[in-house]
Amino acid sequence: MENEVLSYDALVIGGGIAGEETALNLAKMDYKVLLVEKELSIGGKMILLSKVFPTLDCAACITTPKVSETARHPNITIFTGSEVKGVEKKGERNFEARILRQPRYVKEDACTGCQECEPVCPVVVKDQYQFNLVGRKAVFVPFSIANPRIAAIDIENCSLCGACERACPADAIDFSQEPEEKTYQFKSVVVATGYKLFDPIKMPRYGYGKYKNIITSMQMERELAPTRPFNTILRPGDGKMPDNLAYVLCTGSRDHTVGNPICSQVCCMYSIKQAQLLMGALPMADVTIYYLHIRSFGKGFNEFYETAKGMGVEFVKGKIGKISEKENGNLVLRYDDIETGQVKEVEHDMVVLSVGILANDEIGQVFKTQKLEFDDYRYVKQIDELKRPAMTNIEGVFVAGAASGPMDIPDSILSAGSASSEAASYLALTE
Repeated sequence: MENEVLSYDALVIGGGIAGEETALNLAKMDYKVLLVEKELSIGGKMILLSKVFPTLDCAACITTPKVSETARHPNITIFTGSEVKGVEKKGERNFEARILRQPRYVKEDACTGCQECEPVCPVVVKDQYQFNLVGRKAVFVPFSIANPRIAAIDIENCSLCGACERACPADAIDFSQEPEEKTYQFKSVVVATGYKLFDPIKMPRYGYGKYKNIITSMQMERELAPTRPFNTILRPGDGKMPDNLAYVLCTGSRDHTVGNPICSQVCCMYSIKQAQLLMGALPMADVTIYYLHIRSFGKGFNEFYETAKGMGVEFVKGKIGKISEKENGNLVLRYDDIETGQVKEVEHDMVVLSVGILANDEIGQVFKTQKLEFDDYRYVKQIDELKRPAMTNIEGVFVAGAASGPMDIPDSILSAGSASSEAASYLALTE
């Protein structure tokens, strides 16, 4: 890249809602920011959601303007499809970071996002941005509202047939691109790496991955989202519209046996939100939520919970022991009814596992000279959680959003405000 800037005021690691908010706040204070995102688009998980609780506002309608503002701000440089490989503190307000940019095999300044390349590609693989509900081509635009809206080639699955190259009207395909690693200088670093979703395949008794009509809550988010793959709600096993759905809360959270003993804070509310949306999308459907405790602690949350009950969502206080499949694809849930003390079985035609969230602790490997400290649950440790929640054990390195612990979207944005304020105060000492 010609005339590339190699020195910035701040490095923000993570392009989700917390990273965007942090970068924008710093950029508006006239600081130069480099935002690094490992995915092919900024926006994080929020841009893939259907609606937000408890207001039921459209998630994409909220986050897309912020994504666009972040992408267009002159003080923000964005590297997507990139990873921070190492951060070394060389001195006060002097960080050195190695950043690896993976090739898209598409010229970013030439691609118009027209997707003419996709129909001619002969390779179909699972679409990770639709959480494997549908397929995508080896050359693809990640999703319809991706930013940047630029195609990329999944080189691991590409057959190198050249069909996309011949179909591209902008002559943007470039198989000669190579990974590029460079060193950049920063005065401050903000970690906004978010969280990972629990993989329910680690709980074989629930049958995820074995029974096709059991999906995760993020897969249901995609079925409910405006940019959804099916344009309606379908069972993955046979394409049938379900009319009797079950939610299993606390899948992979509050559970010592899977190594995640803490509450994910959002699973109850997003399940209730999805239940309400399902009642609207499938008016004749029955929706049952199996729970241990409902955690509706935020402003308007309990009213939202009561609204769901008023709409006809059934809540059963029960612990699911095992899920099995019948020949017709329906699922039988065997559970301990906590109210009556009896073990019961009930049949549903589709099950949604409300998966918990886990710390994204891979960022710990990045800091070389001084190790970033983590708490007991592998989230970035907040040195002074009450007074200065963005502070980490490394002076000049701050944490924003769910990188420091489970939290919902409003709390992530508040956390990003704290991180950007701390970073700005730290940067101001050099002026």
